[in-house]
Amino acid sequence: MKTKAVRIYGVNDLRLEEFELPEIKDDEILARVVSDSICMSSHKLALQGARHKRVRYDLAKQPCIIGHEFCGVLEKVGKNWGKFREGDKFAIQPALNYPGPDGKTTLWAPGYSYEYTGGDATHIIIPKEVMEMNCLLRYEADNFFMGSLSEPVSCIAGAYHAQYHTRGGSYAHDMGIVEGGNLALLASVGPMGLGAIDYAIHNPRRPGRVVVTDIDDARLARAEELLSVEEAKKNGVELVYVNTKNISDPVEHLKKLSGGRLFDDVFVFAPVKPVLEMGGRLLGHDGCLNFFAGPTDTSFSAAFNFYNVHYESHHIVGTSGGNTADMVESLSMMSKGELNPVFMITHVGGLDAVSGTTINLDKIPGGKKLVYTHKKLPLTAISDFAEKGAANEGGLGGLYSALAEICGRHRGLWSKEAEDYFLANAPEILPE
Repeated sequence: MKTKAVRIYGVNDLRLEEFELPEIKDDEILARVVSDSICMSSHKLALQGARHKRVRYDLAKQPCIIGHEFCGVLEKVGKNWGKFREGDKFAIQPALNYPGPDGKTTLWAPGYSYEYTGGDATHIIIPKEVMEMNCLLRYEADNFFMGSLSEPVSCIAGAYHAQYHTRGGSYAHDMGIVEGGNLALLASVGPMGLGAIDYAIHNPRRPGRVVVTDIDDARLARAEELLSVEEAKKNGVELVYVNTKNISDPVEHLKKLSGGRLFDDVFVFAPVKPVLEMGGRLLGHDGCLNFFAGPTDTSFSAAFNFYNVHYESHHIVGTSGGNTADMVESLSMMSKGELNPVFMITHVGGLDAVSGTTINLDKIPGGKKLVYTHKKLPLTAISDFAEKGAANEGGLGGLYSALAEICGRHRGLWSKEAEDYFLANAPEILPE
């Protein structure tokens, strides 16, 4: 079977190619990918090429398919995997933690390390490692885009679970945020930050107060529209949005908003030194700072008060992904309607848009870029659908106008209705 896929050959060398897949072995599965969400981690892979820690082969000789936030349908199941059925929808936890030949845990992951497995392809071969590590997950919902968001949502769930707090007189650590406590989410109205707000107010272990900061009024207003103070209140959480741009002492201001209290848990969603240092100053006794944002600068550092580490039990965690349990939790919460991370998606495109989008992702504003791998369409902001429809851009005015109307009925958001229309009407990526 032929597939079309975007493969990486080196630094910023991404190529959309058509090539033949080998016949699957008894311990492999052939799958059709439907959607993939382009992650900043893939941008970092493009920047680093063979230097990336997850790259397994000589890319110039054995390129790998990129993309790791994908969802699709199983088409042919090797006989060793009877628990899976052809026609099942699936998502994959890419952090396999697979033991290598020397017994040490590897960093192998779909989207970084495999010649025939990654999200930016029409068809893939899922290797035995994915099934052996229980990382091939059934996906029960009636859409595909939520499946592509399950991996980033699992990263958020994992970050909440990685928080920890101590007990006086004991060396035991209590995992998770302080239930009913004070939570600050700094620089938190980007796509992952919005997901963190959603998780904070809807997961079973909730804080009593969530303070969300940013320096852009428009982004804060959109966040409050999507995740309202009233919705949080229904779930027993006080939610406060604050623009700290022109506040002379943001720490004192946020402390006053919290009744004079500092914070039990602080998450930092931007690799910006002043923001990270502000997070340290916001910590109360036994406070836990989660540095969620992944910097590209290997020498990135910031000041942290070690007097408070010693006397106030301040501590730091950093998470760069969720585990399989986090992804199962995310899929379950989404299928029950407890989480609705669709607001992460701001752009939609086809497989032909992947290379340019991945390389330039840090320069493209907005949130998640969702691609449908069997479709051909330039990356397009949902907010631009109406304008492109009116201009009949690319001869696709009817498609854009219809999508604008559909998204308008859903508060400007992507939806199952929009996905169904797109899959039925967008141009196909045809075989050569």
